[in-house]
Amino acid sequence: MLRTEVHGTKLWLLWIACAGIGALAAVLVALGNPGNMGICGACFLRDTAGALGLFTGEGPRIFRPELAGLILGAFILRLAQNRIEGRAGAHAAPRFFLGLWMGIGTMVFLGCPFRMLQRMGGGDLNALVGLAGFIIGVGVGRIFEMRNYTSGKTSIVITPAGTPALILAIAALILFLAGGMPFGPGPEDLAGKPPHAPWFWSLGIAIVAGSILSWTGFCAISAVKQIYTRPRRMLWAAIALIGGYFILAICTGKFNLDFTSQPASHSDHIWNILAMALVGLTGVLAGGCPVRQIVLAGEGNGDAMITAIGILAGCSISHSFQIVSLSSGSTPAGRTAILLGLTICFSYAAWVVFSVSRLKTTTANEVSRAR
Repeated sequence: MLRTEVHGTKLWLLWIACAGIGALAAVLVALGNPGNMGICGACFLRDTAGALGLFTGEGPRIFRPELAGLILGAFILRLAQNRIEGRAGAHAAPRFFLGLWMGIGTMVFLGCPFRMLQRMGGGDLNALVGLAGFIIGVGVGRIFEMRNYTSGKTSIVITPAGTPALILAIAALILFLAGGMPFGPGPEDLAGKPPHAPWFWSLGIAIVAGSILSWTGFCAISAVKQIYTRPRRMLWAAIALIGGYFILAICTGKFNLDFTSQPASHSDHIWNILAMALVGLTGVLAGGCPVRQIVLAGEGNGDAMITAIGILAGCSISHSFQIVSLSSGSTPAGRTAILLGLTICFSYAAWVVFSVSRLKTTTANEVSRAR
């Protein structure tokens, strides 16, 4: 029998909530955010890295209040639920490593999986091409999971150990309000001067979105995993998110159905597919998409924070070394980075599976000898 709840949330509430997230993202675009970038974890990390001067070369250098808002929203919900706790302890270095390659993949595609869903809702057909690669990458990652791949067990730790993301978010907001980080017209990037919604709208809407994302547990990786298995609650939630964005995009005149004339998009299809395959693979191996990692960090998950820092590093490297794609397509450095990332991450996952299998065999032999 089909259950009517997921994580204690009624299914119809889950789908309405996710449609609401899509609508909120479209509202941010209507208020001034870049096209089809109401909410994008990788883009927010990249833009804020630019504001902090963490990469050279061209690229946006603007603080995104949405980043702090997602973290605050997740924390506020946990506080209201009296569920504040720290979590950490699982393979921190590999999570950073996987996050780095995830960030590189998003910069070649020009957006994280969450933005991919918004691009689909806004009529960007290039995003559908990227979706094909994302489905493949998630599928390969799931095969590794079925063969006992593990990213380690995150355990409950003392509460202060789960607060660094929250502290950094509050510090960034204070620094921004004091005029210490740029917000407004900045250096030229791929789409000209980086646009933005008014900061108080950005922050407020992101707090609401962060709370909803924490409440529902929505993750683009989890949604696409359900293409291969049942139940498909989160997959339908992703479709609802696309629908919510689509409706608001139509209402605000931001819908444009084609391959060309799309904001922050390119039609270099092979590399859209391969880039999102890398994002899908690393997302499974690291335990979530960029937006999910940010929300988890706000909930007190230190492992997710390490992954988010890795994504930030990957985005920064992409701009410093011309890996990020142009509106005309991928760059030679970007293509090389994607092939290298796929090879390295696939090999890493295979090595983990082999190591876990060998460990189980060794343990079984020791138990047998002890008998």
